[in-house]
Amino acid sequence: MKQKPIPPALSPYLEGKVLLIDKPLKWTSFDMVKKVRWMTKIMKVGHAGTLDPLATGLLIICTGKYTKQINDYMGMTKEYTGSLVLGATTASYDLEQEPENFKSIEAITELAVQEATKQFIGTILQMPPQHSAIKKDGKRLYESARQGIEVKVDPRQITIEQFEITKIDLPNIEFRVLCSTGTYIRSLVHDFGQALGVGAYMSGLRRTKIGTFHVQDAMQWEDLEKEITTLLEG
Repeated sequence: MKQKPIPPALSPYLEGKVLLIDKPLKWTSFDMVKKVRWMTKIMKVGHAGTLDPLATGLLIICTGKYTKQINDYMGMTKEYTGSLVLGATTASYDLEQEPENFKSIEAITELAVQEATKQFIGTILQMPPQHSAIKKDGKRLYESARQGIEVKVDPRQITIEQFEITKIDLPNIEFRVLCSTGTYIRSLVHDFGQALGVGAYMSGLRRTKIGTFHVQDAMQWEDLEKEITTLLEG
């Protein structure tokens, strides 16, 4: 598709920019890409690593020539902070689905919680969630999952560098994870609950770092929208 004429004020975006965005809750990563395309009229826009709609935090969006570096950014180590609830599970491993399979957590101690993290440190095999955007035979897993169809997928090798419990207020737990690309924090939470024998689901997630990029340096969506509007009006 031929690129439509771009307003001169937006030529830096056409040439190439790396945008650090603090993704809002309930927006998909592709929603963000589509909005940048719509505002700038530039088609060559992409993101460097999906965030689930129920997650917030750092999203790298590249335009122009910097789209060639997307794979480099995607391969960087990522840091997340999040929260989970012990004593139940959900089909999606997060709050997209209703909690079920409730179990008592009376026997769970803070020491047991801390000890359970150790088995996930290092290079491990992780099974992706059925409710994920992974494609199998041309169809995304979540499409099959929403139809009640379970698709066989192979586990993936990932690396968890750090898995730190930062607050315990049972059944609620807060954590921080430093991990390789391809890691599903939802799956980590699910497997962590299984290790404790009571189940768990993720109740919140925020990506705080990608490589040396930090969410503290990211723009709010409203600020980017204002910047582009100002350029067009100026």
